[in-house]
Amino acid sequence: MTMHKTVDVSVDAMLDDLRTLVEIESPSRDVDALRASAEAVAAVIEDRLGGRAVLIESEAGPHVHWSAGGDPAVLVLGHHDTVFPLGTLERRPFLVADGKATGPGVFDMLGGLVQAIHGLAALDDRSGVEILVTADEEVGSRSSRALIEERALACGAVLVFEGAADGGALKTGRKGCGTFQVSVAGRASHAGLEPAAGVNALVEASHQVLDIAALGRPEIGTTVTPTVASAGTLDNVVPAEATVIVDVRVESAEEKDRVEAAFAALAPHLDEAEIAVEGSVGRPPMPESASAELFALAQRLLPGLEGKAVGGGSDGNFTAALGVPTLDGLGAVGGGAHADHEFLLVGAMAERARLVAGLVRAMRNR
Repeated sequence: MTMHKTVDVSVDAMLDDLRTLVEIESPSRDVDALRASAEAVAAVIEDRLGGRAVLIESEAGPHVHWSAGGDPAVLVLGHHDTVFPLGTLERRPFLVADGKATGPGVFDMLGGLVQAIHGLAALDDRSGVEILVTADEEVGSRSSRALIEERALACGAVLVFEGAADGGALKTGRKGCGTFQVSVAGRASHAGLEPAAGVNALVEASHQVLDIAALGRPEIGTTVTPTVASAGTLDNVVPAEATVIVDVRVESAEEKDRVEAAFAALAPHLDEAEIAVEGSVGRPPMPESASAELFALAQRLLPGLEGKAVGGGSDGNFTAALGVPTLDGLGAVGGGAHADHEFLLVGAMAERARLVAGLVRAMRNR
């Protein structure tokens, strides 16, 4: 089975909508900016698909939900927040040149949203399809997770429109990921007059960094990476406080449990030092088994399409952990997520929009 050639999509129209969304900046946690962004996303959905897109309020900003009606069958999942601060657009405006679209959020993940909407618009029958576009994916999805899980369970299948993997591959598996913060409490003293009277939080933190780094098992996909540290106040004071932030990625639920237990068991090396640990592997792993059925459908529609398991997390981790079939990386083909060189390949937009339409048709006929 190959892609239906009758599916008609306009790249120019997609680029128009992409420009509209990119030019309304939407940094995570900026609720006012996210409200404007949500309203723009809702307007594009309503313009292309009809019906009404509802804004669902949250402390993180509005999420956008649209339903075609009928029995829920397919959840199209994305987010409209980006990692770029206000003012990025002035420095890096939306631009289409040399076959690429550039600008903050084109790849992660406004391009994917636009492709999904236009792909669905090409379908005569959209019954059973829902779209959920959240406002806080880039900062952990704390306000949207319950809603994502509710709609995923109701629909029974999820298509995630995060950017594609390298070479345009779909994302068939994802590591679980989380952040931990280790806080060290020591005791200040004068570094010259009586250093022994203090408890050096920086020295204790250094011990902890080595213990933490040793928790990684890269040969089975577990990475434990200290990323940010802070300690001390003045150059002649024994530091009384220190913090270490750690990025954790795991491929299995067993490793999630092991690493979380190891963080909970961290113990101080210096007498009178105290440590406290916060955090968890908040996004569970997305096993490749969760995407197998949907990926097979996609390969029949687009022969030669590849799939890759990747290290980054998405909201698809949550839906896959519920046992709901989930296929990710259906969005823009390009690269540079979270970077100044972020780009989308214009030449792939029509094919990816048609893939959306083909997948929804095929999923209905399973």
